[in-house]
Amino acid sequence: MNFLKRFFSLISYGKTLSPIEKKIGYVFKNKKYLEQALTHKSVNSNPSANYERLEFLGDAVLDIIVSTKLLEEFPEGDEGLLTQKRAALVQKYYLAQMGKSLNLIDNLIIDPSVNIKIDKVVTKQLANIFESLLGALFLDGGLKPCRSLILDTVWSHRLNAWKATNYKGRLIEYCHSNSLETPTFKLRDISGPDHRRTFEISVKIGNQNFESSIETNKKTAEQGAAKKALEELNANF
Repeated sequence: MNFLKRFFSLISYGKTLSPIEKKIGYVFKNKKYLEQALTHKSVNSNPSANYERLEFLGDAVLDIIVSTKLLEEFPEGDEGLLTQKRAALVQKYYLAQMGKSLNLIDNLIIDPSVNIKIDKVVTKQLANIFESLLGALFLDGGLKPCRSLILDTVWSHRLNAWKATNYKGRLIEYCHSNSLETPTFKLRDISGPDHRRTFEISVKIGNQNFESSIETNKKTAEQGAAKKALEELNANF
């Protein structure tokens, strides 16, 4: 059932919906989960009151639902293929697009000192809130509403994500077409706790080093680093 059908179904029961609930077609039984999912740590540094813990949970929920769908979509796919496909669907930039489609930034509770007019800041916040919203949905209603939201957003646009995020391949093609050396990817750092590792990867083409990318898995970090290199090279991609 799509957003619109769920929306009218809920309206018929006389529910009072917040803007987010209208968008996702789900009414929270415990509104505190939704409030926490939208609260930035600049407003409340208490871990149980801001979105970071829910983001951690939502990240895990997203992984399991996307992984399950990938197993269905690619019954013969090996681990490498499945990992690559999943990485494209859980990368921050793509999740930020999903968050933007839900107008999440307009509902973020954040201190004015945080400049959400900066593109990088907005992208990070949109991705984080999307995951925290999934965490809130899971605590309030289990996997079912999470699955509905993911299918309506992340999964429904998967082909565009897979097509648009192969920046590594595009960078290699660009280098070959412009008589440049083949780009090399270097793992510069691994940090964070065991359950939340982050990987920093940079790109080097000949003697030129490009800005590194930090993500929660190596493949996504490589894609991010390749994208930054393409941008710096002013490549048409």
